[in-house]
Amino acid sequence: MKSKSKRKPSGEIRQSQIISTFGPGSMVDLPNYSVIIGGLNHWRGNRQRIYEDRLAARVAEILGVRDITMYAPPTDEQDPSAARSGISAFTFPTWFVAQVEETWTSPNGKEYRTRPLIPWGSLVKGKYLSDTKKKIPVVPVRFVQACVNGHISDIDWYRFVHSNSDTSSKCRGQLWLDERGSGNDFVDIFIRCEACDTPRRPLSDVTVPNSKILGQCLGNRPWLGPKALEPCVSRLTGKQEYNRLLVRAASNTYFSQVLSVISLPDSDAAMREAVNLVYEDFLQYAESSDDIKRERRKQKVANALEGFSDEAVWLEIQRKQSGQGDQDKSIKQVEIETLLSSPEEMGEDAPDGDFYARARKLTSLPPLLSSRIDRIILVHRLREVIAQVGFTRFEPAMPDIDGELALDVRRAALDIEPSWVPAIENRGEGVFISFQKQAIENWVRQPAVQKRGLELLRGFEVWQKRKAQEDAKFPGLPYIMLHSLSHLLITAVSLECGYAASSIRERIYVGETGYGILLYTGSPGSEGTLGGLVQIGKRIEYHLTTALESGRLCSNDPVCAQHQPDNVQEERFLHGAACHGCLLIAESSCERGNEFLDRALVVPTVEGLGAEFFLNQEM
Repeated sequence: MKSKSKRKPSGEIRQSQIISTFGPGSMVDLPNYSVIIGGLNHWRGNRQRIYEDRLAARVAEILGVRDITMYAPPTDEQDPSAARSGISAFTFPTWFVAQVEETWTSPNGKEYRTRPLIPWGSLVKGKYLSDTKKKIPVVPVRFVQACVNGHISDIDWYRFVHSNSDTSSKCRGQLWLDERGSGNDFVDIFIRCEACDTPRRPLSDVTVPNSKILGQCLGNRPWLGPKALEPCVSRLTGKQEYNRLLVRAASNTYFSQVLSVISLPDSDAAMREAVNLVYEDFLQYAESSDDIKRERRKQKVANALEGFSDEAVWLEIQRKQSGQGDQDKSIKQVEIETLLSSPEEMGEDAPDGDFYARARKLTSLPPLLSSRIDRIILVHRLREVIAQVGFTRFEPAMPDIDGELALDVRRAALDIEPSWVPAIENRGEGVFISFQKQAIENWVRQPAVQKRGLELLRGFEVWQKRKAQEDAKFPGLPYIMLHSLSHLLITAVSLECGYAASSIRERIYVGETGYGILLYTGSPGSEGTLGGLVQIGKRIEYHLTTALESGRLCSNDPVCAQHQPDNVQEERFLHGAACHGCLLIAESSCERGNEFLDRALVVPTVEGLGAEFFLNQEM
């Protein structure tokens, strides 16, 4: 018997998009209808497992499970005889607007474009059946309801239009969507029932702050299934959440929560083994890194500790002296410790290797940079693994400056009982720049820097209050300075390295261990390994100087340089001197969504604040 060919998929999405823009719970517009991407319990097909123990352990801790595995999103099988594979999606929303051209005149004489608003159950073979028995195409309604916990559902339009009248809420007359003007202003959009005397209701009613018109959230999770309801309570008050209006195609409908790590050699294991060889005989009574430097004069100690810096060895000795076991280190802390403590060459120079890097000499750096930079590492090969743990709506919940997601942050689930999460791996290259810890700490103590910090903090506090982000923490001046410098550098190097600026990503390191910037490519394809960034790193001093010079003047100055972070009219509370003309880059490149930026902390601006890290007289 001739086998039937498989049904063609309704659409195709790249694997990298599945864990970012179009993951479980997101809405996607297809040519004829809108769908919501199904949860992990609706994914079928062969999946390639991705191994990264450090990331898997952190994801399991966040999800509150004992063990978790990571798989790449399934791909569709090319073999016609194979079982159907891929990702299921469900029609959502289930209310539609008929594509008819009619007008309706209101009692005050104004004319409105009007179209029938129909639920899924009233359609005939996917179309609206008019009074003349003509089948008319329909499109999904633009508006749905959701809550801050990620739940989403159709608006009960019958309840919405009748809730302000004495008419029985059981009225199921034909509803009409009336629009005037461009249809983008909620004041000009009305819902009308033609079967009763209920006054039509403007959609602007639901945009009033703290409005309860759409009712309490029932915990609908249509991406997991029709019966996958859960209690919906506020994390702050413990009371039931209320629905909010959500425009289906708006940018705040879906914010993926992801964690990423750079696969690195296990330097801790090598460090512990090296220190253990000489600890009891030489190092157990060490009181500072200076003692370690003196002990290195002994041949046995020098041989054991070869390739490890005095600071890294001192940290391991402190751990042993305190009797602590292996500490739970943040994602970024492990990475910068490895980059700073490793020898001149790290990893294996193999075509399929996960990490290989070499430190370059700093003899050619000009005084402006040599007094602030203590290490430059050319990363010839790296592997980044990104895993999705959940998502939010209305407001994003991004990792903190240590690359961590808070355990108690609200997130919508990807599966009813999570046992695995979707992940992808990117291979590429990069350049790491380490800055002298003492130079940054001396800079932060300057009065002009402290004054600028208070201005940025006031803007952060206004943002925190407006967005109800009580758990958010101010990242600190070193982070904002390095983050701003990173954006200037990405723009400068993209002109010569062969990569588009949107292909270069950043990773900012700030903490007790040290300060640094890692610029790297994050492409799953061959574009991530062209060698351009490594070549840039060999002459990074030229690009740093160019970046600093370009940051001094913005095309929007003096408006940009004079911006006050707490200005409620501009509503750019997380920006200092930063705009699209100087610091803002593609959001796919930025680890903070183009927030926490201020070039006045990097270089002198026309405002002359005196808070720059790179002093005017040295440039």
